[in-house]
Amino acid sequence: MLAPKKAKYRKWQSMRRGERRTNSADSRGVTVAFGSFGLKSLSQARVTSNQIEAARRALSRAGGKGAKIWTRIFPDRPFTRKAAEVRMGSGKGDVAGYVFDVKPGRVIFEIDGAVEAVAREALRKAGTKLPLTVRVVARQ
Repeated sequence: MLAPKKAKYRKWQSMRRGERRTNSADSRGVTVAFGSFGLKSLSQARVTSNQIEAARRALSRAGGKGAKIWTRIFPDRPFTRKAAEVRMGSGKGDVAGYVFDVKPGRVIFEIDGAVEAVAREALRKAGTKLPLTVRVVARQ
C-alpha cells in the first residue's frame, strides 16, 4: 500500500467538515496532463491507500500490457483509529492508515497506450473501486 516514507508529524488534526469547503472544486490536477484518458472525480471523499491500490490493479489488468498508467494522487494524510472495545478518553488512537482528500474535479488516474474503448472500460472498472462518483475524460 502507498504510505509516505517519513512525515514531519505522526498524527494530523482533524479538519473541520464544512459544506463550503468540501463541495468546492479543486484547482490543481484538474486536466489530463500525461495520458490520453483520465478518471475525474465528481464528488468529494477521502480515498484510502487500499482503495487506490485496488483501483490501480483493476486499471492495469483491464488496460492490457501496452498501457501506461499514472496515479495522480498520493495518500499522505494519516488517519487514526482506537482499538476495539477500548473506553473513551486516554488520548488519540494509533495511525491506522493514510488517505487523500479528493475534491470534485481532480484527475485521479490517467492511461495511455490503449485503444479508446479498452481505456474507457478500464477506467470505468477502476472507478467502481473508489468511494466517489467519477467520469472518464479525454485529453483536449
